[in-house]
Parts: sequence; structure tokens; C-alpha cells
Amino acid sequence: MRIEAAASAPAGWNEYVARHPDATAYHRAQAVMIGKDALGLTPLFITAYDGTTIVGVLPLVAQSSRLFGRFLVSLPFVTYGGILAENGDIAAALAARAAEEAQAHHCDHVELRHTAPLPHLALAERLDKVSMILRLPTSDGALAQQLGAKLRSQIRRGEREKLELIWGGKALIPEFYEVFAPAMHALGTPVYPRRFFEVVYDALSGVGELLVVKMKGRAHAVAFLVNHGTTMEVPWAVASPEAKNQSVNMRMYWELLTHSIQAGVGAFDFGRSTRESGTYRFKAQWGAQPHQLHWHYWLPEGSPVPKLNASNPKYARAAALWRKMPLWCANWIGPHIARNLP
Repeated sequence: MRIEAAASAPAGWNEYVARHPDATAYHRAQAVMIGKDALGLTPLFITAYDGTTIVGVLPLVAQSSRLFGRFLVSLPFVTYGGILAENGDIAAALAARAAEEAQAHHCDHVELRHTAPLPHLALAERLDKVSMILRLPTSDGALAQQLGAKLRSQIRRGEREKLELIWGGKALIPEFYEVFAPAMHALGTPVYPRRFFEVVYDALSGVGELLVVKMKGRAHAVAFLVNHGTTMEVPWAVASPEAKNQSVNMRMYWELLTHSIQAGVGAFDFGRSTRESGTYRFKAQWGAQPHQLHWHYWLPEGSPVPKLNASNPKYARAAALWRKMPLWCANWIGPHIARNLP
């Protein structure tokens, strides 16, 4: 077996990803390049070979921040990534090569985002995040019964607003961003540039889709869906305060779920949350169940697992200051900061 690392995907990468049972849409070469194409970040494709046959892959993206240092992530901006391999020995070899690359590039850590424990890696692990996943029935009627009377009432409340629901592609990104940017500002989170979502849509080539919900002629709730084959994921979904007050966000999620049933997938992924957080409870009310995420870390000896989230006082202070910044200023500065937040 040999391990190679390159700045672009080798021949056969996508074919290997397509047949691996644990692969996601984000493992495809085009998706790994999102950081480079949208934000100028450096990708690294680590590939294991048995002769000329690919037997394992690990996509990485390099990021750096004044607050958090320099690091390699698989994969930033999304929940899923990490190693795909034929067995534990190959996975361990890929992780070892990632550590070598991190040391060569003076990185503070490597973060590998997995959906299962990988004890053979002998790496530090974070277990504070879960994906919230709802198993879908085969019909809208069965879904309505599954959700229960309270949720159905909230969905009907949203329908009173005479909403316009628009499904589409790249052309909807300006309206999507019009709702997304102020929502991120309210959370104290630097926003991605609009171009980021245009690149994401192109990179996902046929498995990405947008929903815009209009109230009184203006976009108030938006979502970006990604089809992973057996699961429909919503990595980005937000609603304006007005939309939440009128339960328009509930009507939007009903549309996302019924759309997923019609697409023939077996599960809906509401995205990741911290256990018992507000977003966790919102997703749980739909019947979504927590699925543990396993984020593994290579670290220099004696270094703690990084906390690039609100549990880090530095991050929390920055978020509080960000919310106080005028929206126009946050939208101008935010993309320069967001490019290096994993």
C-alpha cells in the first residue's frame, strides 16, 4: 500500500466515493474544492492505493485563524467528511499521513468528521455534537399522523399566510441570501459570501436544491437541501423573526419533509446540534432522533482538543460583539472571517 497527497483529486477519486457505503455528497472531488473555489482555501486529497487501485481517501482543507491557529479539516462548512477506507489499517494509514502533512505545514491540529467511532485511529475525540435524523414514512398522510396534532396545528397556522413556496436552483440564491445573512448576524456568526452558495450549488451538480418561502411577496424562510442518496439533508435553513411568529418556518419544514418523501429517500437529516440546545429541541419535536457524531483529532503531544464554538470564551465574546455590529458592516467583514471558521 502507498499513500499519496495532492492538491487536486487523482483519477478514480469520484468513482471510489460513489461506491463507498459511508460516502456523502461532500466527499466528491468537486465538493472538496468548494473551499478553494469560493474562498481561496487550499485543499489536500490524500489517497491510499493497493497497486493502482484506490482503497481509501481522505479529503482535507487547510484553514487558519488568528483566534484558533492553523488546522486541517475534513470537511469544513459541513457536518460530514472524514476517512473512507476499505479497512481499519488503511484508515489508520490515511490518518497518519494527515498528521504528517499537518506537521509539515505547521498546523495546530487535524479535525476529521465521522459518523462512527474509529478506535483503530487512536485519536482524541469530541462527542458534543449529534445529527438529528427523522425516518420518513412513504406518504404525506402517514407523515401527518406521525407528527401529531400539535405540529399539524402549527403547520396549518403557517398556511393561513397565503404563502408562495418556490423550489429551484441557483437563481434563488439572491433571495436565499437576503434571509440567510441577517439570520447569521442575529446569531453572532460571520456570514459566508453569497458566492459561497453559488459555488456549493455548482459543486453538488444535481443533488442540491433550494426552497424559498415568500410571505406578502417577500422571502421570509429559506432552505438549501442536499440529497445524499438515501438521506435528504438540510445543512442551511433559516427564517425571519416575522416568519417564526406566524409559524411560516413550520410550514417550510413540512414542505421539506413531504418533498423528501416524494424524492424517495428514507430519512431526513435536520442537521447537527448540540444536545439539549434550542435547535436540538426544535428538531426533536418533529420526531428526529440524535445520531452521535464522532469528530477525531490529531494533536501535538499535550495539546487539548480545540473548542471552535460557543463553549470557548474567545468565541463567545466574539459572537457577542458581532451581534452589536451594524448589519451592513457584518455582511462586508463577515466573509473574510467565515472562510476560516470550520
